[in-house]
Amino acid sequence: MRSNNIIDIHAPVAQALAEGRPVVALESTIITHGMPWPRNNEMASEVEALIGEEGAVPATIAVIDGRLKVGLSRQERERLAQAKDPMKLSRADLAFAIAESRSGGTTVAATMIAARMAGIAVFATGGIGGVHKGAETSFDISADLDELSRTPVIAVSAGPKAILDTEKTLEVLETRGVPVVAYGTDRMPAFWSRHSPYPAPLRLDTAEAIARFQATRTALGIDGGMLIANPVPADEEIDADTMAEHIARAQKEALDRGVSGKDVTPFLLARILELTDGASLVTNIALVKNNARLAARIATALTAQRT
Repeated sequence: MRSNNIIDIHAPVAQALAEGRPVVALESTIITHGMPWPRNNEMASEVEALIGEEGAVPATIAVIDGRLKVGLSRQERERLAQAKDPMKLSRADLAFAIAESRSGGTTVAATMIAARMAGIAVFATGGIGGVHKGAETSFDISADLDELSRTPVIAVSAGPKAILDTEKTLEVLETRGVPVVAYGTDRMPAFWSRHSPYPAPLRLDTAEAIARFQATRTALGIDGGMLIANPVPADEEIDADTMAEHIARAQKEALDRGVSGKDVTPFLLARILELTDGASLVTNIALVKNNARLAARIATALTAQRT
């Protein structure tokens, strides 16, 4: 394991980076806040295995006892999956957790920061954070959007989480100069559903084309990352109209209970899990796996371009 005073890079990840082989970063809030033990650990193990099957090396990122981990051993992943009251870490509190020897799962923003530090160009997640409904009064906008504008990492997702205001999220990303590329579709995916009402700003159909696009941005000196919106497989999606009803009900309950800030997303996802009798979790796992496969292929294409 390669390390310095803050970051530990797991040995297989360090070796792959040194040899110029493809590596895919993975966020860890889905482990710490997304589902209970032991399903969270099983899911993380399955996603890492899928990346390996595609010829890339997985690097799950987290903070454990104040150490920023880029890649986890099996024992570390199991410990994280069973952690009591782990922090949910974004740009604002990543350094706090390290300074205070805390443990936590990394969001999109924090994962991108760590990936950049380690030299990892691609990362996979479920869905990004964005502009929450009612943000015109609550100002609840995820730090993920600013991170995408400043950190040169390709984020592969199923689009913004469907609990968000997708239209406003796309507007903020456009203002920040973040390319939003739908993979193989002309419409933005809606997380649990393959299609939203919104047209995709850009479309590309192959991992090689995505890698070429990012290489061209780098050659032009354009900073920041790129968001890839990858629709969930057709046989795993939940009808968008059905999900809209569940989301609206969960959001009303959150408002009535005064849920705010970082607690909003976990509350909504947990409530929607109940309202769908567990179907939302099954689809969530399917889309994360689908994104991991595509991220591995993009990482492989980026590596091929450099050789």
